[in-house]
Amino acid sequence: MNPTESNKGLLPTIAIILVLGSFLSVLGPYQTHRLGFPGVWLYWVGLMCVGWASNALVTLFLARLTGNWSRLAHYALASFLISVPITISVATIQALLSQPFRAQALPVVFIFVWVISAAVTALGWLMERRNTAPQTPAVGRALLDKLPPRLKRAPLLALQSEDHYLRVHTAAGDALILMRLSDAMTAVENLDGRQTHRSWWVARDAVDAVSRGDGRAMLTLSNGVQAPVSRTHAPALRESGWY
Repeated sequence: MNPTESNKGLLPTIAIILVLGSFLSVLGPYQTHRLGFPGVWLYWVGLMCVGWASNALVTLFLARLTGNWSRLAHYALASFLISVPITISVATIQALLSQPFRAQALPVVFIFVWVISAAVTALGWLMERRNTAPQTPAVGRALLDKLPPRLKRAPLLALQSEDHYLRVHTAAGDALILMRLSDAMTAVENLDGRQTHRSWWVARDAVDAVSRGDGRAMLTLSNGVQAPVSRTHAPALRESGWY
């Protein structure tokens, strides 16, 4: 990644930190308005920076631990872990400001911090789902023209062969069309997806969780549908980092 691309990725993060920090400084929750300006602004923007740094470290730590978890579960655990260093920072700042801080108050402070952390991580989860959703325009006309109007602009999740028919799973529902799986996979070759079974093709970003049983893997998609992984396709999927 060149410096220009790195800056483009960093600028939205800085903007979010400044906006959220400024918003909280205006609200002045938990009696932080007593710090006055710019003290309350520095307080909240500083905590947002600590939260961002903690998130980066927690993400590295959880990369292996939650590999098979749904993204929602990953973010829920991340919000809890991120709250620990932020709570310590709050206690430290209170001590530096010579304000009395009792150890018995730590659980209450942690809960307050976790509420804000959960809200911020939930926002991150929603943004990730929006940014990583499969883009319908990349679907070939051979498949797109066969879909009902309500599904044409919906993110494509999976293709499932049913005899001579094909069930197309999208974020807005599914439809059964007359088409071979091989032809449909040609129409979606520009999407990030793989054939997981002789009867299934799955979009990579549609996978929420992976489970194993009887030596085989099962992919749970964002719409709750489960797509099987055959022994034939399993090695290639593992090598590609699907699970």
